[in-house]
Amino acid sequence: MWNVWKIWLCFGAVLLSCSGYTWPLPDQLSAAQQRELKELQEDVETEISDICCNNGLKRCCVETKKSLAERKIEEWKELIDSLKELKSTPDEEKAMKWLEEYNEELRQRQAKSAEANWAQSTNITDENAAKVVDVTMELTKWSLKKMEEGKKFDTSGFSDDVKRQFGMITKSGSSSDEEKTRKVAEIGTELEKIYSTSTACLPSGTCLKLDPDLEGILAKSRDYDRLTWAWLSWRDAVGPPMKDKYAEWVALMNEGAQENGYADKGVIWRGAYEMPNDTLEEMVDGVWEKVKPLYTQLHAYVRRKLSETYGEDKVLTTGHIPAHLFGNMWAQQWNNIYDIVVPFPDQPAIDVSDTMVEQGYDPLRMFKTAEAFFVSIGLRPMPQVFWDKSMIVRPVDREVVCHASAEDFYHDSDVRIKMCTKVNQEDLQTIHHEMGHIEYFLTYEDQKTLYRGGANPGFHEAVGDTIALSVNTPGHLKKIGLLQNIEGNQGTEFQINELLKMALSKVAFLPFGLLIDKWRWRVFSGDITPDKFNTEWWNLRMKYQGIKPPVERTDEDFDPGAKYHIPSGTPYIRYFFSFVAQFQFQQALCEEAGHDGPLHTCDIYQSKKAGAKLKNMLSMGESKPWPEAMKAITGQDKLDPSAILKYFEPLEKWLREQNKNEELGWE
Repeated sequence: MWNVWKIWLCFGAVLLSCSGYTWPLPDQLSAAQQRELKELQEDVETEISDICCNNGLKRCCVETKKSLAERKIEEWKELIDSLKELKSTPDEEKAMKWLEEYNEELRQRQAKSAEANWAQSTNITDENAAKVVDVTMELTKWSLKKMEEGKKFDTSGFSDDVKRQFGMITKSGSSSDEEKTRKVAEIGTELEKIYSTSTACLPSGTCLKLDPDLEGILAKSRDYDRLTWAWLSWRDAVGPPMKDKYAEWVALMNEGAQENGYADKGVIWRGAYEMPNDTLEEMVDGVWEKVKPLYTQLHAYVRRKLSETYGEDKVLTTGHIPAHLFGNMWAQQWNNIYDIVVPFPDQPAIDVSDTMVEQGYDPLRMFKTAEAFFVSIGLRPMPQVFWDKSMIVRPVDREVVCHASAEDFYHDSDVRIKMCTKVNQEDLQTIHHEMGHIEYFLTYEDQKTLYRGGANPGFHEAVGDTIALSVNTPGHLKKIGLLQNIEGNQGTEFQINELLKMALSKVAFLPFGLLIDKWRWRVFSGDITPDKFNTEWWNLRMKYQGIKPPVERTDEDFDPGAKYHIPSGTPYIRYFFSFVAQFQFQQALCEEAGHDGPLHTCDIYQSKKAGAKLKNMLSMGESKPWPEAMKAITGQDKLDPSAILKYFEPLEKWLREQNKNEELGWE
């Protein structure tokens, strides 16, 4: 049938074009059909041109063609109208039916998987761990079966949306060997259990958990030796038991990737960003080079302040900084040492943690405060199931994974947060971050199951942090009654204090966010072998962060395992992406809200216009490549560090003046 009417289409198109009349190609045809029509039309036009126009047959070329076109125009219109009834080919209709069934079954299986993982995360037991393995096995086997079914469809002539879904289904890194798949799941649960249940014990016999005990020491103590003990004890507790298991896990993950035609697991992880020719690393490296000068200025300033605090015998004013002095177990964010590095101590304090305690804040009130912000910009309040089923404080009767996370259960707006909340400003910010995930879940929940995800993993991380940029402004903290006595004090010194505190969280994080997956990509590729895991880990930390271990470390150690995302197998470049993208988002939303003033003072609280712009992007889910989602909210289709540089521009200028006599860098 197609061959018959496509000839009429092309003949009619030629007649109409010769008469000066142009008909649009029917949108309802598949892309392949449209291309074939166009090619055939061009062939016919060329032949007519050769016969008539190129041989001086003007009457043939113009008048006769016009007359023929006029006689055929009604027939042509009828043909176009009949073609508009064609929505898809029979094969595509069959494929769409298959996809509909696939998405529904995937939703049910994802819900079952989410419940199993939630049970284990909120009650760590061998029984729950075994259930996670079983459910993971079921989902993997089903996915592999469906992948093979999906490959039987010839998608070349299908619509872009159908092609996209099949592309997502037919990409897998899982092994078809059931024993290997089970082993991957078992090792994964073992690694997470080691991380979540390990402790560091004092000579007295008292054993300390990571959260809140060891993290609390790193955040609050200013005793160099006590900091060294806490830093070292955690790594010695978790690293050695993990090392061999992690190496085995990497090998199995690579086997699954290679079975499916990929060089290694890292290629699959990078593939989540849909970058042409696997250029994700090139993109993030380019962004890092643009923000590195700002980080270098911050590093030099903080190094000088730490040297003044601990003495030059412990912290030199040149070179690398000992990694345990930043107020954070991983030196990923430095905001807990703000008291050491504050530029103008006489200015009003920006940290509202004490005020929160004084005002009787508890975890529930902190979550309600975050919810109020999202509702104020037109996003959804938390559904009742959220309040009924979330874990927002640490239980006293069982072991849990305290690392904060948000979960989607794929039915009836069932969304939850798991967090061992402490009453302080840092956790208030974390709550906004996690609730940003929840709002994303709720906004795209009507999408097909395959599209119930962020435009890329970094988008999901950026949403809540974008809101937190507003929440942490002095203006907003004053609006909600947490920051007082700042009238007349918001001059240059106050703003430099504010910007430095934010930089300790946002700018300090960037090289850490970059290097985690740089290490893992090289591990997956085989460039870093198990006997060099630790050496290469510290080489990257010294190169990018300008820090060093406070004590000698060897390849018998496994310090990467001290960071949750390594044993949990969670890709990390998403955080680097998000820490840049959130400033792009904020700049766009502030413009929509009509903000007038420096970017760092913007608060989009109660702006329904800004909320509508954000909601529009969130609703897309994973249905389009991320550059389209980026363009929907920012007008740009790329990751651009100009917004974060603009945000911190006043601080960078001030830092350059402070560091004019410092030796910058650490190489």
